[in-house]
Amino acid sequence: MKQTLSVKDASGAAVEIPLTWTHTLVIGSGAAGLNAAVQLRANGVEDVRILTEGLAMGASINTGSDKQTYYKLSLCGEDSDSPVELAKMYFANGGMHGDLSLVEASLSARAFLNLVNLGVPFPRDAYGQFVGYKTDHDPRQRATSIGPYTSREMCRALIREVKRLDIPVEECLHVADLVVLPEDAGRRAAGALAVGDDGRLRAYGAENIVFATGGPGGLYKTSVYPEVHTGGIGLALMAGAQARNLAESQYGMASIKFRWNVSGTYMQVVPRFISTAADGVSDEREFLADYFDSVGVMNSMVFLKGYQWPFDSRKVMGGSSIVDICVYVETALKGRRVFMDFRRNPTGFSFGDLSDEAREYLEKSKALQDAPIERLRAMNPGAIELYGDHGIDIAAEPLEIAVCAQHNNGGLSANHWWESVNVSRLFPVGEVNGSHGVYRPGGSALNSGQVAGFRVAEYIANRCREWSVSRSDAEAALARQAEHALAWLERCPKASSSWQEERAVFQARMSKDGAHIRVRAGLEQAAADACSQWRRLEEEGCRFADAGEIKEALRNRQLCFAHAVYLEAVLAAVRDGVGSRGSAIVVDAAGEPIHDRLGDEWRIVKENPAFREKVMETSVDADGKVVTEWTPRRPIPESDLWFETAWARFRNGAIYDD
Repeated sequence: MKQTLSVKDASGAAVEIPLTWTHTLVIGSGAAGLNAAVQLRANGVEDVRILTEGLAMGASINTGSDKQTYYKLSLCGEDSDSPVELAKMYFANGGMHGDLSLVEASLSARAFLNLVNLGVPFPRDAYGQFVGYKTDHDPRQRATSIGPYTSREMCRALIREVKRLDIPVEECLHVADLVVLPEDAGRRAAGALAVGDDGRLRAYGAENIVFATGGPGGLYKTSVYPEVHTGGIGLALMAGAQARNLAESQYGMASIKFRWNVSGTYMQVVPRFISTAADGVSDEREFLADYFDSVGVMNSMVFLKGYQWPFDSRKVMGGSSIVDICVYVETALKGRRVFMDFRRNPTGFSFGDLSDEAREYLEKSKALQDAPIERLRAMNPGAIELYGDHGIDIAAEPLEIAVCAQHNNGGLSANHWWESVNVSRLFPVGEVNGSHGVYRPGGSALNSGQVAGFRVAEYIANRCREWSVSRSDAEAALARQAEHALAWLERCPKASSSWQEERAVFQARMSKDGAHIRVRAGLEQAAADACSQWRRLEEEGCRFADAGEIKEALRNRQLCFAHAVYLEAVLAAVRDGVGSRGSAIVVDAAGEPIHDRLGDEWRIVKENPAFREKVMETSVDADGKVVTEWTPRRPIPESDLWFETAWARFRNGAIYDD
C-alpha cells in the first residue's frame, strides 16, 4: 500500500516522501535474502517486497574463489553422517551456540536440494550421488562446488524464482535508517528509510523486516569484498540491535586489482612470490626466501596455502600462515607491493624438494608442467579465464595481492529462528547474522544463509503473520528520522571533509588496527579515534558533489558507526585475554616469538581456550557506550525424537515456542 509521508526539511519547508507499507520487507538481495523471499511465498506470506541496491550488486553474486565451496550434510558414499554429527563439527570450532549448530546442520540437506531443484548444477555421479571433497576445518567430504561462481549461480537461480513468483523488487535503493519502536519491555522493528540514486528519500513501513545486508565489506581498505558491496550492519547497530562475535573475522590473501581470493589451485601450482618498490616495477625480489631454511620448505608452505587459505593463528608458528605474515610485512610495514608470478617458477624450484603431500597431489593431478601457469592450466583452466574476464592476463603479467578482510564470522545476535534477540520482528540472515563461531568449515556460510531463509519464513508464517505494528507510531518515527536525515544533509556542504575522505580514514583505521594483526595500544587509540570521528561526522556531516552522492554520504553514517563498534569489540577481546585465535593474532612484547627470522616485535599472545566456551555479545547503550559481555554458549540440544510426541508438537505449533 503506497501513500505519502509529510515532513519538514531544515528550513521548515514541507517535503512529501513516498511511503509504502509491506507485510514483510526484505532488505538486501544476496543469496540469503532472495531465498527468504522465496520461502516466505512458499509459506503463504504473499505481501513480500525486496529493497536492494541492485540484483547485480552485493557479495553473493560478485564473489568466489578458484573452487567456491558449498558445505552441507554428506550425500554420497559409505561414510555415515547425520545432523547431530554435522552439528558437532560446527560446535567443535568454538564460540558457537549449540542450537544454531543443530539448526544449520538439520536444514542443510533441505536447503541444498532446494538449490538443486532450482537448477544450480551441483556435481553428481551417474547414480545421483552428490559428490564431495574435504574443506578447511572439517575432515569429511561434505563440501561441493560448481566452480568459481557457486554463489553467483545460486543468486541467478533464486532471482529467476523471485521473478517467476512476481515478488516486487525495488532496485537502486540504499537503506539509510531502520525504524524501531518500543514494545512492552523491549523493542520491535517497524520500517526503514531509504534513499534512491536520485538522492530522494523513501519510507517503508513493515510488520517484519528480513535484514540481509551481508558482511561489513565497506569497513576495510584492504578487502576482498567486491567494491559494490559495503554491508549494512551499522544500520542495525544504530537501531540498538545486539551483536555477537564481532571480533571473529576471516582474512586471507587476495588479488586487489580485481578482488578475488587466491586460494586453492592458485597456491597449489606454487607460483613465484615477488615484491617491488611502490612503483610496482623497480627493486624486484623474491622475498619469501628470506624466511625459510630451504626452497623446498618455502614452496611446500605456499602449496599448503591452497588447502589452508585463510590466515590462521594456529598455523603462524611453523605453518603456512607465516606466508601471510611475510606478505603483510612487505606491504603494510615496508610499503612495498607484492605479486604472485605464474610465469616462472620460484628460483631453485624442484618437484623433488616438495613435501610428499605437495608432490603427490601434483602428480595425481597430472600437474608436473614446467611453469606455474601451465600447471594451473592443467588443473583449473577456469582460474585463468576468470582473471581474463576482468582484463587481467596472468599468463603475461604478475597478479598483485595483499592480505585482505574476507568474511565476518560474527554479526547480529539472533535466536534459532533467526530473529534478533533484542529487537523483535527483525530477522538478520546471511553474513550479517553472527551464527558462526571462531572457525567455520569452508563453505558453511553459504549453507547458513540458505538455512536462514527457511527458518524465518516458517516462523513468520506461523507466529508473525497477523498485523500488530502501530502504523501511526511507525509513521511518526519514520517522519522523525527523515527530518533528522534532511537536517544532517543540510549541514554537509559546510563539512570539513568529503565522504570519500571520511571513508578512507575509517577504512585505513580498520585495516591497520582492527584486522588480523592486533596490538592493544594501537586498538585503544584506534577505538578512541573512531568514536571521535563518528561524533564529528554526526555533528557536521560530510561533503558530497551532487544528488547522486547523497547515498554515499548517508552510507558513511552507518559504516563509521559500525567500525567504531567493531573496534571496541576487538579491543575487548584483546583486553579480556582471549589471545590469538581464529584468523587474528595478538602481538605483545610478553608473548612468544613466532619466527626466528622476524624481528623481536613479532611475539604473540597464545589463545586462552576457556573463551571457546563463551560467546561475545556486544550492544550500544542509550548513552552511546559500547558494552561487551561474555556469555556461556548453549550446548547442542537433546531433542525428543519419539515420533508421536514430536508429531504432536509440530501439529499444535509448539515448536515455534521453543
